[in-house]
Amino acid sequence: MRHVPSCHCHCCTAVATNAPLSGPGITRRRFLYSVGAITAGGLAFSAMDAVAGQDVGLPKRRAVTRKAIRVQPVLTYDTPSRRKATSWRSWGGIQTEQDAQAERQRITREIQRLSKQADFPMEVGEVRLVKDPQQASEIAAYPYDVLLLYAAGGSVKTLESLTAPDKYNLMFLRHDPGPVYLWYEIVHPRFLRKTVDDYGQAGWDVNDVVVDKYADVLWRMRALSGLKNTLNKKIVCIGGAAGWGAGGSTAPARTRDLWKMDLVDYTYKDLAPRLQAARKNETLAKACDEAAAKYLRAGGASLKTTRQFVNNSFILAEVLKDVMEEAQTDAITVNNCMGTIMGMSQTTACLPLSMLNDEGYLAFCESDFVVIPSGVLLHYISGLPVFLNDPTYPHDNMVTLAHCTAPRKMDGKRLEPAKILTHFESDYGAAPKVQMKVGQVCTNLVPDFASKKWVGFKGTIIGNPFLDICRSQIDVRVDGDCQALLQEMKGFHWMMSYGNYLRECAYALKKVGVDLHDVSSPEKA
Repeated sequence: MRHVPSCHCHCCTAVATNAPLSGPGITRRRFLYSVGAITAGGLAFSAMDAVAGQDVGLPKRRAVTRKAIRVQPVLTYDTPSRRKATSWRSWGGIQTEQDAQAERQRITREIQRLSKQADFPMEVGEVRLVKDPQQASEIAAYPYDVLLLYAAGGSVKTLESLTAPDKYNLMFLRHDPGPVYLWYEIVHPRFLRKTVDDYGQAGWDVNDVVVDKYADVLWRMRALSGLKNTLNKKIVCIGGAAGWGAGGSTAPARTRDLWKMDLVDYTYKDLAPRLQAARKNETLAKACDEAAAKYLRAGGASLKTTRQFVNNSFILAEVLKDVMEEAQTDAITVNNCMGTIMGMSQTTACLPLSMLNDEGYLAFCESDFVVIPSGVLLHYISGLPVFLNDPTYPHDNMVTLAHCTAPRKMDGKRLEPAKILTHFESDYGAAPKVQMKVGQVCTNLVPDFASKKWVGFKGTIIGNPFLDICRSQIDVRVDGDCQALLQEMKGFHWMMSYGNYLRECAYALKKVGVDLHDVSSPEKA
């Protein structure tokens, strides 16, 4: 398993430049605070359009952002000298310093185009030229997350010296239209397998090598960006961290170990007086009343519960934001959400968690850390809100998914229509019944209790039923092998997002030692 160290920088959208990630006289500390770099693809959502705090007097909050993934491009090459009557050069179209400089300029232009296509924050340093292992070792010490290696030439030792144990690696090889790279021929037998049949290069596998297609670089970068933001994530756990069922009893400990997450317990004893004080704050109560009115007018929301439950939901959401700000994070879970928090907040956590997810926060009910890491990862890969749900029994190539905390801004931009009802089991409080888009392709992750082998499948939303179950409910067609899903599913809760991000999830999960069994049909994946 290879874990990239946590980075605390936040980046917004910008166009490409070509600053080095490091160099003579530039310390790592100085790099973290002053590097000029490519950044692209800020978070897909801003503060919730329906409840703009500056309009109704709610407290102003800092923007929710993702950490940028830092990429170091390197071109390896040789400049051989002609010798008489013997072989003096290896395969490849980069053979001189002039060739290398021209290729460097080409790579720079290509990375600029790539960065503009990225829908995630990205910092890219200057393309570095490397001809020997010593240069390679120096660059391997730079503070980047991902090595993007253009392996035009160079020795095995040079490539090995570029491979740092705390970083991720991608190799780009040219075939058509060229100039063809040496390692297009020999990366598999010489570098990955060390001239034997078994793989032997730490930090690399066949999925880390791309030929010609920058689209294949981009989705891998998206996966690694999601992984970087997931590892070391701090999450406030109202009522403590937990895990569903007997199988989930060790989930918090496993989350800390595997995902390096910082799970911060926050007791109900501490929350109760804050909620009481917030409800007595006339200024806040008035702002929340106005925000609730605006929310109910916008985006096709219709009220089917008591209005005061909605007002109290906005108060609870503001208290939860305060708690997150104090912990310096944007992620929170609520344990005992079907009981303890109701009397304290005089509503349910359902609508507040839904609204927080719409604003770009990570907000989960039940504090189930069997499934929460999948939600964090899928959120940071997709750049979208995610739906933690209770699955039902897959049958006839469909399955019903339901919960009372669904986000409404599932595409990161537009509020889906919703009825604001009571929470089903308690018939109390406020919970959204979100009408998700019929025909929408979605990613579905099914984590196991042991965090060894998840199941995933591409689905299509085919209906929004109104059964006597959790309020937000969708029927999803399984675009794959329903019998395999039924046979292989483990754990309990599932995670869903709009879009198909299964290949990114599989790539990221492998980096932490978790397999993903994708049961989608190949022609539908």
